[in-house]
Amino acid sequence: MANRIIDDFRKLQILLDSGANFIAFDTETTGLNAGSDRIIEIGAVKFDKNGIIDKFETLVNPQKSIPAECTAINHITNEMIKDAPLSKDALSDFVEFIKDGILIAHNAGFDLGFLNEECVRAKLSETKNKALDTLTLVRWAYPLLGKYNLQLMAALMDIKVNDAHRAYDDARVCMEVFLKTVADTKSIQKKEA
Repeated sequence: MANRIIDDFRKLQILLDSGANFIAFDTETTGLNAGSDRIIEIGAVKFDKNGIIDKFETLVNPQKSIPAECTAINHITNEMIKDAPLSKDALSDFVEFIKDGILIAHNAGFDLGFLNEECVRAKLSETKNKALDTLTLVRWAYPLLGKYNLQLMAALMDIKVNDAHRAYDDARVCMEVFLKTVADTKSIQKKEA
């Protein structure tokens, strides 16, 4: 994988305060295997210490049928994606959107795996952005919870979920989980830094 995963959580507040651009993103896919399944939606929120800078949201035509079990989870139908941009076009736009910002995703390996596999298929360069996994971050910050899925974290943090398992809303929730966790661990970060 081309992305370098940030795992020193003790310095996140410093990174945030430095004015770095972050992009919380999420993908919806036709299945769980990046080698054979495809992205059908990408959603992202670009933000920094001052708040949201921009957002990105697109359906993607995977040029294959969406399995019923996927539609049951994310409510994206074959009818919805039939006129959506093809992967190469959607990815070109997304790569331009993220530039050199720090990517954030909940279970980042999954989304980065799909993103980079789709880039290779589309004959685009894999992303080389630094990345952060909020799943690993919340496990570090709240070690006694036991379960760490995004919707559970949102409920525990009183973050409103508008449209679970749709890429843009999951990206927005991921951003809020990241910001809340960084704020909650500020004192730990100062002690350990």
